[in-house]
Amino acid sequence: MPADAPHVYVDADACPVKDEVVRVAGRFGFVVTFVSNGSLRPSRDPMVRNVVVSKGFDAADDWIAENAKPNDIVVTADVPLASRCVAAGAHVLGPAGRAFTPDTIGMAVAMRDLGKHLRETGESKGYNAAFTPRDRSEFLQALDRICHHAKRAGA
Repeated sequence: MPADAPHVYVDADACPVKDEVVRVAGRFGFVVTFVSNGSLRPSRDPMVRNVVVSKGFDAADDWIAENAKPNDIVVTADVPLASRCVAAGAHVLGPAGRAFTPDTIGMAVAMRDLGKHLRETGESKGYNAAFTPRDRSEFLQALDRICHHAKRAGA
């Protein structure tokens, strides 16, 4: 595997699509690194790595943001982390298949901030929608597209 090949980083705490990431990235020959503040199930797959960081606030996010390079792929639902990774030139995808791009990240940050404000003022309860089979399907399609793009860009 070339040193400049795309790498897939996963914000693994509460990520519902870990198995899907391994499956799709494996088809492309991409190394996957799961980053978490807690324990991770070890993998026998030599293309899967686990990084457990300190329990400090945003330690996993900081590790991913410091390691993600242009053309790498980051899977996260965390909008501030997505913003940092987009700024670094990485492809960023949420677990429901939503791509964060230079064109969309500003609105995602604004909506996150608005939601936070509404929760803090009591205007919203802040319930998250349940993760559905359709979300999983959207994610698989989006990850496949991003992997194809990253592989072409890295060639």
